[in-house]
Amino acid sequence: MNQPTDEPDDFETLAEAVAWAGLEVSSSQLEQLDAYRQLLWQWNENINLTRHTTLRKFAGRDLLDTFRLAEHLDRGDRVLDVGSGGGVPGLPLAIVRPDLTVSVCDSVGKKARVLEEMVGSLGLPITVYPARAEQVLEITTQGTLVARGVASLKKLLTWLKPHWDAFDQLLLIKGKAWVEERGEARHHGLLKDLDLRRIASYESPLVGESVLLRIAPRQAS
Repeated sequence: MNQPTDEPDDFETLAEAVAWAGLEVSSSQLEQLDAYRQLLWQWNENINLTRHTTLRKFAGRDLLDTFRLAEHLDRGDRVLDVGSGGGVPGLPLAIVRPDLTVSVCDSVGKKARVLEEMVGSLGLPITVYPARAEQVLEITTQGTLVARGVASLKKLLTWLKPHWDAFDQLLLIKGKAWVEERGEARHHGLLKDLDLRRIASYESPLVGESVLLRIAPRQAS
């Protein structure tokens, strides 16, 4: 297993970093991703949006997570990025999977306004909700909710418990602590009627193993 590293950023272009991370992307998508990265880093000077401010971290964390997530979304799905913050995975997901209908939400007003500015500058067909996911689900229906680094399983499932009629599945990007989080959620009865599966695991050259979890209502037998 690769050991997590925090090497200095020695890449001069995003193309180099993307190749290092083992990702394949078209030239037009690379251009859009780089435009998003530049906007994100510019805004980050005024409001805390990301700690991934090197090309190495942007490619090896943000883009790698987004690409692995994209592999498990059905064509044409309606996707809501919960607690989007600086826009990952929602904005890069909309760039690499233009067939998806992507929305993002964040309850912090300043962050939501920055998301709106970035979406407008990039010309992406993304709806930005300055609200919590629970509020968004009261007025919309979604196919898939996605989240990375927002909260523990216990907190997320508590928040979303009343709203499963408004979406089909929840896909979460997690680190190795997911096993303990699953145990905590089970202890509080939050997985009683839900099916949780680890649908993918992958190695990040920066943090080691990451996993992709799928949670959906348990099908009646």
